[in-house]
Amino acid sequence: MNAPAMSAARRLPNLPISFFAMVMGLTGLTIAWEKAQHVFATDLHINPWMAGISASVFAVLALLYVSKLALHRGAVLGELRHPVKLNFFPTISISLLLLSIAFLPVDARISEPLWLSGAALHLVFTLYVVNVWMHHEHFEIKHMNPAWFIPAVGNVLVPVAGVPLGYTDVSWFFFSVGMLFWGMLLTIIFYRVLFHHPIDERLMPTLFILIAPPAVGFIAYTRLIGELDTLARVLYFSGLFLTLLLFTQVRHFARLQFFLSWWAYSFPLAAISIASMLMHELSGGIAYLWIGAGLLLLLSAIVLLLLVRTAIAVFRHQICVEGH
Repeated sequence: MNAPAMSAARRLPNLPISFFAMVMGLTGLTIAWEKAQHVFATDLHINPWMAGISASVFAVLALLYVSKLALHRGAVLGELRHPVKLNFFPTISISLLLLSIAFLPVDARISEPLWLSGAALHLVFTLYVVNVWMHHEHFEIKHMNPAWFIPAVGNVLVPVAGVPLGYTDVSWFFFSVGMLFWGMLLTIIFYRVLFHHPIDERLMPTLFILIAPPAVGFIAYTRLIGELDTLARVLYFSGLFLTLLLFTQVRHFARLQFFLSWWAYSFPLAAISIASMLMHELSGGIAYLWIGAGLLLLLSAIVLLLLVRTAIAVFRHQICVEGH
């Protein structure tokens, strides 16, 4: 075995489950650009390419993680028992759900099996994670962070492709579960942030995950009911306020060392960008269109930065090392 192959083999046990957040960011960007082209009535002919790249990244990461499971089962079980890493396993099923949304305007025959597998897998992950939460013996308040929202976000995401594919009641089920846990977890997260030690620097970017539940909830809810009502407005403006709140803290985020958790910036910004463009369609307010477009440009720049920083970190062997 040559030196690069030996190096890769040594790093495989430390392949982090959080790597799948990269797929969420790339697919979120893809869907946001799809929405922008629809709103501005133009076709840049980039949808299949962006969806294909996102799917390819998912396939590579899935192959690597299956290899980790086959060769280093103990390392995977260790992540499943870890109070923080545990919550990143649903990023796998969320990636499938996002890919189903991205491929929906391309080909429903590709979208439906992705949605079915993503929804089923996410239900399994949600039940497992909640069971661990309920019967834990080693969790402490310091382990609580916005990554705990990830299972909830995935449930709320299901109706976005589920309704157009004809699975309305199933979509209502997942939406209800997601909103139930969003309310509970939001209270706990703010209690942890306000009355306990600051969140670890490596997990600070996960604060952006706070944006995702109301933003995705707005998109899913309007897909379910087909109109803009009071609850829809509450969801959208909650997401917009949290976005503004986090933007006021940009100097704190700018000082952070690069970790894979930086990818937490991407999907929530994609969600509020799409939600803003959808708000424009439903309300006719031109301000929402430019908020959405501005956020999309910011998101595009951030994803480009994240790709560069991730590539540099991989090249320098700063990822897939113990403790990352």
